[in-house]
Amino acid sequence: MAKETNHKHKQPRALNRLLHQEMADEINDDVSTGTFPQVKKKPARSIRKGTGRGRILTTLLVIILCALLGFGYVTQIQNSQSSYATLSEDELVRLLDETSAQVDTLEQQKTQLSEQLRSIKSAADKQKEVERVAKENEESSGILSGRLPAEGKGVVITVGQRSGHIPASMMFTLIEELRNAGAEVMEFNGVRVVTSTSFTDTESGVSCSGQSVTPPYTIKAIGDPSALQNAIQIAGGVGSQLRVKHGAAVSVVQSDSVQINAVRQSTDYKYARTVE
Repeated sequence: MAKETNHKHKQPRALNRLLHQEMADEINDDVSTGTFPQVKKKPARSIRKGTGRGRILTTLLVIILCALLGFGYVTQIQNSQSSYATLSEDELVRLLDETSAQVDTLEQQKTQLSEQLRSIKSAADKQKEVERVAKENEESSGILSGRLPAEGKGVVITVGQRSGHIPASMMFTLIEELRNAGAEVMEFNGVRVVTSTSFTDTESGVSCSGQSVTPPYTIKAIGDPSALQNAIQIAGGVGSQLRVKHGAAVSVVQSDSVQINAVRQSTDYKYARTVE
């Protein structure tokens, strides 16, 4: 009996120990107490997913760049077409004539230089031939640079001021139209016109390369008389603008002998040097 009693006392004690142990384990495993903070792991990024997004962005950038490039190309074509589409028939004819005149001038210069080269190669005394060509080129460059007087076929233009002021910009436009039409030598009220000639407004008229001139303006130009006259008198051209916008009187007279005696002194260039 004594043994049974002891055994019965041992069983409740063992059960109590098990219960206390389980309660302690539950308390230690409870994350809500804050003893063991719960750490949430971030989901691993998918490498394939990132690569796919990169490819999509690259493709979109390429498409956008191609679209912008195509848009710019189309815009440029439309602008170039519209610039000619707005021109009248007379203006297109004038543009064609001026282009043809410039092409003819370049062809003549090419032919002249080719003949000079052939003459130098075939000449018995090459030194004399070289001197002759050099002198010929010196005369041509002297005329173009304004250092020498010139004579030839051309036109004489007179622009009279009736009412209002004729701006210098219109005189510059007139000179440019003559140059585009093939004028080789020009003179503006006794001032030789060269590549560096400038026009500015003054109270009484205009200033041509620093020299004051007053209307009426007289412009002499050597070149094809018909082409030069057409450049001024064409409908909608600079002659019409002078008459309509500024009330000027414009006359163009063709001549077989236009003399230009005004010359310009040679310029001392600070930076430019002759190629040896």
